[in-house]
Amino acid sequence: MTAHANYSLRDEIRDYWSDRAKTFDLQVGHEIFSEQERAAWHALLTTHLGPGAGRASLDLACGTGVISHLMHDLGFVVTGLDWSEAMLAKARAKAQKRSADIRFIMSDAERTLEDRASYDVIVTRHLVWTLLDPKAAFAEWLSLLKPGGRLLVIDGDFVSRNWATRLRELWETLTASTSQVSDNDGAAMARRHQNILARVYFSGGARAEEIVRLLAEAGFEQPVVDWRLGAIHRAQARRMIWPKALERATQHRFAICATKPQ
Repeated sequence: MTAHANYSLRDEIRDYWSDRAKTFDLQVGHEIFSEQERAAWHALLTTHLGPGAGRASLDLACGTGVISHLMHDLGFVVTGLDWSEAMLAKARAKAQKRSADIRFIMSDAERTLEDRASYDVIVTRHLVWTLLDPKAAFAEWLSLLKPGGRLLVIDGDFVSRNWATRLRELWETLTASTSQVSDNDGAAMARRHQNILARVYFSGGARAEEIVRLLAEAGFEQPVVDWRLGAIHRAQARRMIWPKALERATQHRFAICATKPQ
């Protein structure tokens, strides 16, 4: 990780996710590990965005291209955008293996440099909680949409603790005590994550009501919160230890769909 006077928090975020790229797809909730989960994602996307039918879509902070491929499955013409070349390398390799015609570009999701009014739909998964300036980002995304275009934000509050979080931490403490293996790399990455989290806009957790308010201020119409992510979470839970699955089911996770005025 570089450290110099011009090294910004944006650079730090980019480098953190670049370092996560190698193992990113190994984690449940990143890559898709069952057809049940894939079908649940397809249902969520179709419910809010409608059929692909060759419409132009932008997957912001696409990472290794998981959502990009789901959109491609549904018939959208897909552009995946990410600021990490390491993530994009994984996404491109995946697209080549699957013979999927997806355009991947490297750019900042808050300053995309894409043409105005060029997309029918925009999707983000687990991006908003990392934003430095969501007001500016939402204004940028509004400008990228065609009139009547839709934005779908899939995110959550991954900061606030509840009883399930404390139970999961207790379980991990008890099970870790039986192992002599030290995960120094994991601990270092966790410290980097916490250091970044403390300085982003949603450092206290991304809450649906605040995102809705900011979307409306940016000019989006009819932001609607969808809490019905249970089918996705149940499919993911089959590959998780039970305390982690329970925590995920009780977290403040949501999808928000908003529309650009005609």
